[in-house]
Amino acid sequence: MQPQPDPGTLAALYRQMLLIRRFEETVYYLFLEGEIPGTLHQYQGQEAVAVGICDTLRPTDWITSTHRPHGHALAKGVTPRAAMAELYGKSTGCCAGKGGSMHLGDPAVGMLPALAIVGAGNTVVTGLGLAFQLRRTDQVAVCFFGDGATNEGAFHEGMNFAAVRRLPIVFVCENNLYGASTPFAAVSALTDVADRAAAYGIPGHVVDGMDVLAVREAGAAAVAAARGGAGPTLLECKTYRFVGHSRSDARGYRADEEEAAWRERDPIPALRPALAPELAEEIEREVEATIEDAVEFARSSPDAGPEEALTDVYA
Repeated sequence: MQPQPDPGTLAALYRQMLLIRRFEETVYYLFLEGEIPGTLHQYQGQEAVAVGICDTLRPTDWITSTHRPHGHALAKGVTPRAAMAELYGKSTGCCAGKGGSMHLGDPAVGMLPALAIVGAGNTVVTGLGLAFQLRRTDQVAVCFFGDGATNEGAFHEGMNFAAVRRLPIVFVCENNLYGASTPFAAVSALTDVADRAAAYGIPGHVVDGMDVLAVREAGAAAVAAARGGAGPTLLECKTYRFVGHSRSDARGYRADEEEAAWRERDPIPALRPALAPELAEEIEREVEATIEDAVEFARSSPDAGPEEALTDVYA
């Protein structure tokens, strides 16, 4: 058990989680008002996972993400301005307006633009890990994925290759209990995804994904092991999305009592008592101003021009 982080670290963790929550809440309403095109897969409730893991990483480490990437992007260092502009399809977005919600990311901060195909990151991350190993750097690659990905072949293929080659990778399963609307218990004979690590000879650990400090502690150990040459670790973070799978999901497959029980474990108000009240209030005001600024930046940014359709294309 690690000692309680210093007040500065606690404040930073609270700010990052709150930033993701306010970003997602704002984006939701902007989408309903027709300002943001496309579709949305949101992250409310799971903030402790992205923030806890990414807080253990260096700027030179890399992550892969999923169709639900906003939280990972903000936690890894994509600015709210660049993320918001990307959702608006603006040229100032982190992917110049070409990626949108499901392909958010920025190599400049160590985030591969997100991969929307379920399980895709579980094999792509092995390329990152292998490159780090061959180059003999001390970089680490982290793969975020949901419980739905754990029955994809890519999950098993990627983990097996990473284990055999002892690649510097941390596999982070965000088990929010549902693959879209399908309960994990209906598609797995195992209760814990972490148990699957044993088949590949690597450590597997279950983590309370609603506790940012627990995630940070487990993440730090797994990242240190990967960086030190010990190979990959599978972390299963038990968490819960407070929203539907996507914009059209009314969550009719979940019981009200279940949702209420998980909301009682909301990681953001759970951490707030660790901060001085005046500091928490200052952070909340700052976050609100940051989100307002990001929206105004996106609104005033130029659209990506049609002449840019053939740039950044490799074939």
